[in-house]
Amino acid sequence: MTSLLIALGAAFGAPARYLTDRAIQSRHRSGFPWGTFTVNVVGSFILGVLAAVTDGFDPAVAAGLGIGFCGALTTYSTFSYETLRLLEERAGFYAVANVVASVAAGLGAAGTWLALGSAIV
Repeated sequence: MTSLLIALGAAFGAPARYLTDRAIQSRHRSGFPWGTFTVNVVGSFILGVLAAVTDGFDPAVAAGLGIGFCGALTTYSTFSYETLRLLEERAGFYAVANVVASVAAGLGAAGTWLALGSAIV
């Protein structure tokens, strides 16, 4: 059952990532990967909320939401590829900004919502 719920969550997370990435990136002219940055921060936010509120949930449901949906929504491989692409294009500032901003914003989003969610629940 857990594997099925993870697959179901991923079936929603992957298209959400793709569509969100394309919608956001199409609105920016800079070389910065805004779409990937956005899905990774949003995924971190959602995972922080889930970590705070899923205590007592069926573990299979929590896995489907956290591992399946958030795992498919976020993308470390694309983040890494886009950072290397920026370095190859000699856009060092954007590459460093992507790494620093992605890690800081992702940790901040997850940590903030984990703390807030824990305080509320």
